[in-house]
Amino acid sequence: MIKTRPSQNWLFVLVLLVAHYSLAQNLDGITGVRDSSYTTLAAYTKDVKKHPGIKVVTEFRFNDVKESRNIVYSILGNRKLLLDVFQNTTKSQVPRTAIVIIHGGGWRTGDRTQHYPMAQKLADLGYVCFTPEYRLSTEALFPAAVFDLKAAVRYVRANAVEYHIDPDKIAVLGFSAGGELASFLGVTANMPLFEGNCMGNEQPSTVNAVIDIDGILSFVHPDSGEGNDTNGISAATYWFGFPKNDNPVLWETASPLSYVGHKTPPTLFINSSIERMHAGRDDYIAVLDKNRIYSEVHEFRDAPHSFCLYHPWFQPTIVYIDLFLRTVLDK
Repeated sequence: MIKTRPSQNWLFVLVLLVAHYSLAQNLDGITGVRDSSYTTLAAYTKDVKKHPGIKVVTEFRFNDVKESRNIVYSILGNRKLLLDVFQNTTKSQVPRTAIVIIHGGGWRTGDRTQHYPMAQKLADLGYVCFTPEYRLSTEALFPAAVFDLKAAVRYVRANAVEYHIDPDKIAVLGFSAGGELASFLGVTANMPLFEGNCMGNEQPSTVNAVIDIDGILSFVHPDSGEGNDTNGISAATYWFGFPKNDNPVLWETASPLSYVGHKTPPTLFINSSIERMHAGRDDYIAVLDKNRIYSEVHEFRDAPHSFCLYHPWFQPTIVYIDLFLRTVLDK
């Protein structure tokens, strides 16, 4: 368990950005009330109209998978951040690969329980899976979620012996907003600006592989739909507290594409048919290729954005994840 306090580095930079643009950050989105608008049922109700054959993936019950839920991984004042652990109980002489699974929901809604089926299935294959919660934009703005998830990675690494995992084989996987966050963790490992101040844990926040499921790579890319507030405030605008045009530097600062380079981990992209959810992907891969870093792209051309929550795409997604991790981490 990690105790944290706000990053003074980030607060200093934020003050400079605000001063530069002479605007106050909009905090109206911090309601203190959890936004429950994005649920699996809500997504299904919308998507089944165009995809009548889909079925929601429900939780599995595997005899060899042990589940430990609601574990405190970090404390911020009176706020306790929780995660769940799914691990295979069959004996293994070799420490296992860990997968940190980050839920989506536009940095504002969604819930870690939506990916329990994925965590259960991957645990059945031999991985140790962690599903952390993180502060959404109803509670705290960017980069609070980044601080939280890096604390989760540190927790996993610090407890490698207890969970029988290899601390050099930690993958981070995310869907939608979680995919963007997973990629961001991959490209900003141990970067002081985005670490937060962690007390009592000197573990690095490095991840060894990234799996981005329909998460954008850039908030300022021409293909990104974030920042269009014409028909209502966009998810990213809520998360940053600034419209894109009022503080483009901040929007660029929060984009994984801004940091991809020779230290970026191998990355798997699994995408739907929604083009705007691929924003920045090709540019990102070009940098990976230049640095001879392994990547894969798999695209379900007929799939809705929330495809990983449904059959028939769930099982192929699991197969892609497993084969990728076997390739880059040798499981």
